[in-house]
Amino acid sequence: MATQDVPNPTPGEITIDKKTFSLWKVLLPVVIGLGVVVYMFLSDAKKENLVQVLSDIDFTPRTWFCIALAFLFMFGRDFGLSWRFRALTDKDLSWGRAFKVDFLCEFTSCVTPSAVGGSSLGMVFLNTQGIEFGRATTLMMTTLFLDELFFVVSCPLVVMLTPAHEIFASDGTTFSHGIQLTFWLVYAVLFVWTLILFTGIICRPQWVVNVIGRLFRLRWLRKWQSSAMSLGNNMLATSKELRKKRFGFWLEVFGGTALSWISRYLVVNALFLGFLPQADHWQWVILARQFVIWVVLMVSPTPGGSGLSEWLFSEYYGDLVPTMGLALVLAVFWRVISYYVYLIIGAIIVPGWLKSTMAKISGMKSGMKKVDDK
Repeated sequence: MATQDVPNPTPGEITIDKKTFSLWKVLLPVVIGLGVVVYMFLSDAKKENLVQVLSDIDFTPRTWFCIALAFLFMFGRDFGLSWRFRALTDKDLSWGRAFKVDFLCEFTSCVTPSAVGGSSLGMVFLNTQGIEFGRATTLMMTTLFLDELFFVVSCPLVVMLTPAHEIFASDGTTFSHGIQLTFWLVYAVLFVWTLILFTGIICRPQWVVNVIGRLFRLRWLRKWQSSAMSLGNNMLATSKELRKKRFGFWLEVFGGTALSWISRYLVVNALFLGFLPQADHWQWVILARQFVIWVVLMVSPTPGGSGLSEWLFSEYYGDLVPTMGLALVLAVFWRVISYYVYLIIGAIIVPGWLKSTMAKISGMKSGMKKVDDK
């Protein structure tokens, strides 16, 4: 099945054009992120000799090996998500197409607010790779459920296994209290949302659809009624599809989900090992704090969490690093490997993808017009 020809998308199913990935949307997160880093460097220059701090960084063979290891972990993240796409489509996607969908989704995440995420256009990307649009929508709702389920299950385990003063940097400062409060508030919202998805997809889909329908008939919610009912219908379709799946299917797709997220988190562990050999003793704390960071970044209003990510990283890991200058260096490497690389990849593959997609749609519309004329 992986070798089948890609069917042309149906006109009207593709709701995307060149404006969706305009140049300013790519440059905006870059400007925000680099602007915050420069501002922080200049601010800290008043407190410490940053030139000396940077000159003291020793790029040893160990450092370069760990940087390469960080890139390898990011590949693990892409492999996990591509593996999940293949499993979800019953291997209808080849590895090449699965990786392409993954990169397109990640690029979308980079140029949209973190609260929106790359899955907002995932069904379009799957559709252009040969997956029927209705099925693609069902699959993307499944990926959303799996991601939320991973956070809901793993975060409490990590918090229980890590002392509070280590995972939240509880030193009595406003920052430590703020990050702890934000984490638990966002986690509570995630828990409720995951419970709704679980009930709507696995347990009682019709019951959830009925509740949504009644709720959004209220006058102050009526303007969102169409979107809410679309969500409910997608839940019904997803439930019908997933109830046929074997237990082995769930193990495979959740395994791909866990691999992708844990690999992404381990990028920071690799960087700490490369720049701070003494970080061997903090590896679990470094990993545990990644769970907190990514939950907090889910509510970032900036594209791809740009700006907030760099600031949060340097502040949150500052107590584990000798100088703030080195913390900023680590933050920059982290963002280059886990974020800016995807902007570059997206800038390379998106123009070609858009051109081929628009050509297919144009060709189909022309063909339909000829038929109508006859």
